[in-house]
Amino acid sequence: MLLKYLFSALALVFAVSVPAAAAPCHPSALEMLRRNAPEAFAVHQKIADKAFFMRWITCDDVQLGLTTAVHESVHALTSQLNAYPLIDGRTVPRVADSRAFFPPRRVAGAFRDDSTYVQNYLQEGGATSAVEFGFLLDELNAYSHDLNTAVRLRSMSTPDRHVYHRDGLAALMSFVAAYVERARLEGTETWRTLQVPVIRKTVTTLWAQSESVMGASCRTPNYGDETPSYLASICSATIGHGLGQVLGRPPLCPVSCLSVSGARLSARQRASARTQTP
Repeated sequence: MLLKYLFSALALVFAVSVPAAAAPCHPSALEMLRRNAPEAFAVHQKIADKAFFMRWITCDDVQLGLTTAVHESVHALTSQLNAYPLIDGRTVPRVADSRAFFPPRRVAGAFRDDSTYVQNYLQEGGATSAVEFGFLLDELNAYSHDLNTAVRLRSMSTPDRHVYHRDGLAALMSFVAAYVERARLEGTETWRTLQVPVIRKTVTTLWAQSESVMGASCRTPNYGDETPSYLASICSATIGHGLGQVLGRPPLCPVSCLSVSGARLSARQRASARTQTP
């Protein structure tokens, strides 16, 4: 299975070896992005290092290259702005590193340890998101941009080709939900800090964006494999869940994403599921 982070690493190795070379497909790729995903094209416009954006685009799979370029450039733009850039062009304050937040790696045990997403984003030795909650939110935001771009560019995909654009966002949504719930159960300083208005607004805004993007992706087939298992806990969460308390409502369940993937909800999950309108 070709996962996003693996492709990104390989693409970066390729790009570093030919940093100044523009591939023949780059002008047409940017035009395709501008025409079909203007909000993603805006990421290219805003990032200071345009070469960084372009180095992720390889001509053997332009759609995957563009989604990766947007994903990685959102991380760079977050550092550039010291804020999370939203798909609609707004920003929300970045959550800074603080001892008030326990490291996200503490929720890794709630997930299968053979999942590449768990290994990459929650386990020791992986991404900074395993250590700092602010970077876990950074990944949630990047994957929201990523999936939104993939859906906008779906006409570039071979109809019967199975890719994994949806899995990354589903995984990060599940990780954030598990983190907030653990904070609630432990009643720690982390839970109290999540109630601080500016932090709560950042979390709720990024979460609502991810719900919207996930819901809008459900009609696009062959975009996920692990999505149903990652979304299962979200679909059974109530307003009493940590995330529900932070949001002030139960998290939305994109039921059609589960059915598109051929998964079935349990009777309990169906009873508590709240359908998200794409």
